[in-house]
Amino acid sequence: MDAFTAKLALWQSNRGSCFTLPQMNHTPQQPHAHSPLTSYFWSGDAIRSRRVSDVVLSGIVDVPEPPARLLADWAREISTHMTLEPGDVEVMPLARARARWPDYSRCVQAVSDWTATLGLPGVLASSDVALMVCRGARYHHDGEQYGGAAFCNLFLSEDKGQDVHFPSLGLRIPLTRGTVLIFDTCQPHGVVPRGSNRFDAADFAPDRDCTQVFLTWELPIEDSHVGQALKIAFDNDPMTSMRLNEEQVRLDGERVSVCHGSGQWRLGD
Repeated sequence: MDAFTAKLALWQSNRGSCFTLPQMNHTPQQPHAHSPLTSYFWSGDAIRSRRVSDVVLSGIVDVPEPPARLLADWAREISTHMTLEPGDVEVMPLARARARWPDYSRCVQAVSDWTATLGLPGVLASSDVALMVCRGARYHHDGEQYGGAAFCNLFLSEDKGQDVHFPSLGLRIPLTRGTVLIFDTCQPHGVVPRGSNRFDAADFAPDRDCTQVFLTWELPIEDSHVGQALKIAFDNDPMTSMRLNEEQVRLDGERVSVCHGSGQWRLGD
């Protein structure tokens, strides 16, 4: 085991054991010890550096069940127009869904009210939104495409016995209708069966109803309110930023990626 691998293994072993958050209106997750992970992301025409946040904000908001007509449309879209393999996360047609979704604005307002309680007033109104679907999700991070953003996700499906799992934080959040999250895009995460610590495609067989539909907003990480809520320190490595021309995540100077099965960091891109 080389020095870098040993350091990575030691850091990951100190992240704590898994636990389930209580179902509260919102539960800010306190950061662990100072994160050695750095995100390098596009800020205008330049790459900027920042620490990867250990904070996950979560809660449950009151949103109505999508109407049967809309649920049927989603089912047809998934079965006839998509090839949604286990672990895939794909975009759904939002404009068409809104035409069949009288409570769409109510859902958005519920999330907006929740974010306001976290000191993020009006942040959704200025952020891009998309409708997504997944059949589970392989462990991954999104810092090579969305390092300049935090994700805010509102889950719309009923409880199907699945968790969003953040393995580096020892944190899992049960998914049910109204579950809402804000987290750093660079933090490894996956959707796995409740209590599981691994992603296995066999857990998401085609003959099982195991899809999750959710709305997601891209919150600008450089927004002062977003950065403060996630306790992000910026410009921690400006010299390296000047040499890079693509977004990435590094641990103590080495570029790292995520194992799709375990969610653990590993050396390489």
